[in-house]
Order: sequence, then structure tokens, then C-alpha cells
Amino acid sequence: MKAIKQYIGQMKGKTGFLFAATILFLNSASAQILPLNAQYFQNRYLINPSMAGIGPGLNINGSLRKQWTSIPGAPLSQGLTLDQQLDKVGLGINVYNEKAGGIQTTKAVATFAYHLPLNDQDQKLNFGVSFGASKDRFDASGLGISDPNDPAIGRFNDRGYYFDGDFGVSYTSEGLNIEAALPNMRSVLRKEDVNYADKPTFYSALGYKFKLGTDLDGVSLEPKAVFRGVKNYDNLWDAGVNAAFAGDKLYLMGMYHSTKNVTAGFGINYKSSLYIMAYYNTETSALRGNTGGDFEINLRLNISKK
Repeated sequence: MKAIKQYIGQMKGKTGFLFAATILFLNSASAQILPLNAQYFQNRYLINPSMAGIGPGLNINGSLRKQWTSIPGAPLSQGLTLDQQLDKVGLGINVYNEKAGGIQTTKAVATFAYHLPLNDQDQKLNFGVSFGASKDRFDASGLGISDPNDPAIGRFNDRGYYFDGDFGVSYTSEGLNIEAALPNMRSVLRKEDVNYADKPTFYSALGYKFKLGTDLDGVSLEPKAVFRGVKNYDNLWDAGVNAAFAGDKLYLMGMYHSTKNVTAGFGINYKSSLYIMAYYNTETSALRGNTGGDFEINLRLNISKK
């Protein structure tokens, strides 16, 4: 990793810089080490299918994340989810697209979730499963590769779509929330699969929401601890808090990651129907001084019967 960083520093302003940045991505799996921040609080369905339809009405979420803002060809991630509550059932669609250097990954799944009430105090046990397809593609244009028609690239791109799925469970209440998920089950269960962009292997989280005060003077605090895995990489942990003010109209979020970097977020809620959240990640310890940090924005529209 040190040699790669030195090479990038030497190649800035040259054609080979793009290719070096791609190599750095493949070695650090950074797009998965720093996933979409919306999955922690604002859109938990991104990572856990049991959270589809957990709230009332139809929820439409869109996320856009630009990593390594100072590097051309850096990872760009996009997520789109739709989920609907139908009594005890939740239905959803989850589409994710990511491009980093020459590697582009697209995944689309449909989700079925069941929310089992445990009592009349909003305690639920939730189960969810997603099924769909994924595809990895390599685009050699703009990377300074001498032979973009290399047969190896053609064989990689000819693999087509492959079946994939996710599984998740959770316990939710007005206070305590516990989550566990196995995303990308094919990648986890089929050891022979080659991953050109490493993928999440498991996700677990524990959080508790405290409500202090009422109405516009009230404050809601939700500390959360997360433990997760990325294939071919050490397990990771995250810890932070989401705070809501002014009757849940303003949000502040902060997370510290075991990769020795910090996430900060700010959001607003307009009439309990339109939510806007913006996030900034500082550089991880392995990339400090080379990437310029990451920026993400998430929009959520809730359509409920009044």
C-alpha cells in the first residue's frame, strides 16, 4: 500500500495516475469499507432487507456518493430504493450502481419483509429476504491501457448477470433496535467466485433511541454501534450518534470508523415527507493526504395517506 501511494504521488498529472488510482481501489476495497452513510440511520433498507416497509406509506430514497474527490476516476456510488408498508408485510426494490476506475458493479433486487408485532407498544420482530441479479463490468476507456480489446477484458465482461440475494432480521421498538444482515449471499457462500470489487459479507448493529423533552423543545438521540465485514478485508466497526431537533425537523449525525476516519452529516425534514441529508467523510488512515475525502447526499420522499 505504501508503494502504491508513493507511485500515485509521482504520477499526478500523468496518464498513469488514473490506472494507479484504480489499483489503489482494488487493494483497499474502499467503496465497501466506506459504504453509503444513509444505511446507518436514514435508510436502513439499503443494507438490511428486513427494514423494507418498516415505516408507514411509500418511501423513495436516492443516494449519491462521490469518493476521493481529488482523484479522477474515483469511486462513484448510486443507490435507489423503494419500499412500501402493507399491514404486516413490506415490499421493496433496491438498486445499487458503483463505478471505480474501470470497474462498474450493478445490483438490483426485489424484497419481501414480514413485520411480526410482539405487543401493542410498537415492538416488532422483522424478517426480510431479497432476490435479484448482479453484474460486474470493466470499462478500459480513459485508463491509459494500451490494448482495451484484450481478450481477458472481453471474457470478464461476457460473464453476464448472476443471481444474488440478501437476508436480514431485526428487532425494532421505540427505544432498542437490533439489526443483522447477510448481503450478497452468493459472494459469501460461493468461495470460488472471484471478486474484482470486494463486497460486504455481514452487517450487525445495536442502537437505542432516547427522547428528551417534547414538541419543538424535544431532542432525540440515537447512539449506535456497528460491526461489519468486507470480503478479503479485516472486520470493521463504526460507532456514532444521530440527533434530531425541533420536532424531528433538523438532524445531526456523527460516526467514528475503525479505519480512523470520521463521518459528519446534517439534514432537514420538510413536513414529514421530504428528507434531505448530506454527509462528509474524512480520509481513512491508509489514504490520508491523497484523496480529499468523500461527499454523499441522500433524499427521501415519504408518501403516506393523511
